[in-house]
Amino acid sequence: QVQLQESGGGLVQAGGSLRLSCAASGLSFTNYNMGWFRQAPGKEREFVASITYSGGKTDYADSVKGRFIISRDNAKNTVFLQMTSLKPEDTAVYYCAARFLTIASYHYWGQGTQVTVSS
Repeated sequence: QVQLQESGGGLVQAGGSLRLSCAASGLSFTNYNMGWFRQAPGKEREFVASITYSGGKTDYADSVKGRFIISRDNAKNTVFLQMTSLKPEDTAVYYCAARFLTIASYHYWGQGTQVTVSS
């Protein structure tokens, strides 16, 4: 059974930092590209960042470029999202997702972790 467990969310002031983690189990981690998504109240879920299976390529939403960094530790089956210079508009539930190498869409999702940025 595949499980993605996010952690590291919380309440932070604007300008602060948080590091999210996503521990994966039940899958061969190095066969999966990983991503982070977020959903703010009343809004649709949106892409935040992604990283390839080897960590060799990353991609970011324009809204977080230069502030967020995605990384992974394949030895620990974990993907991270380092968030800096946080803004109130970053407030959302953040989800970790996994996509098998040959599949275009993400098909495993975590339950999410809340990030709240106060002004």
